Amino acid sequence: MKLAGFGMDTVSLAGPLEAQLAAIRDAGFAQVTLHAGDLVDHPGGLQAAVAAVRASGLRVDGFRVLRDYEGLTGHLHAYKVDIAKSMLEMCAELGCKRLLVSSSTSAQASADDRVLARDLAKLAMLALPLGIQVAYKALAWGHAVKDYVRAWEVVTLADVPNLGLGIDSFQLYASQASIEDLDLVDPWKLFIVQLSDFMWHGGSGAVTAAARGEAFHVFPGEGVQAEALAALVRRLDELGYRGDYSFNVDNDDYRQLPLPTVAERARRSASWLAEDVLRRSTPLPNRVGLRKR
Repeated sequence: MKLAGFGMDTVSLAGPLEAQLAAIRDAGFAQVTLHAGDLVDHPGGLQAAVAAVRASGLRVDGFRVLRDYEGLTGHLHAYKVDIAKSMLEMCAELGCKRLLVSSSTSAQASADDRVLARDLAKLAMLALPLGIQVAYKALAWGHAVKDYVRAWEVVTLADVPNLGLGIDSFQLYASQASIEDLDLVDPWKLFIVQLSDFMWHGGSGAVTAAARGEAFHVFPGEGVQAEALAALVRRLDELGYRGDYSFNVDNDDYRQLPLPTVAERARRSASWLAEDVLRRSTPLPNRVGLRKR
């Protein structure tokens, strides 16, 4: 069974790229989110990595992530534009239509929305000839843009057709933003939704843990945010979002498990979201684990 609309991020998996892609495909997924490191760290080089992705038959739903890009000046801005151009080139090589950009955490960055919008518009215009969308998402520990509402305001101000919003469920709840404000967002300008559950409740503690690289993410339905994630996905569906969901689950435990075991956990999560949450056919899973299939 193909899990349409849901994909795995390679951050959840250990091993060589080819084995990761095979595990994702064999679990029933049709799409994958890749990192620049997946390509540049491949022992055969960039072209071998691209060939492996194409041979897998998986669609790349997102390429990530461009960090600390917007709001800089002078040589810092020029440096980041060069990095962005290289990432766009790799994205295009993959045939991927979406570059993910996270809000800047740099203390050197401007907090002026007009400056942020100008820089993101510039990036989008660089991406436009390549047929690539730019999905801008807020980090809860960002310098100026800490939640999706502010990110949406910047995207709207930039007013470029291929610049849109990315939403990360962990960042949304860590920033304590409300899903009620999703009514402000044009669903056609929401380019991707990244989902992960969490083993303890959000708030400032979760933000600190994540910023230090200590976050304990799990697949949707495996943690304490199952009900919140179900509410988010239902709300997005009601608003007309029909785009991609990517499981952005960074977990050291998963990377110590066999690839098929991890991919099967992801498959169960996708089945729960697709069959139970969106169709509302069965109760939510509890925090112990997902319903067996």
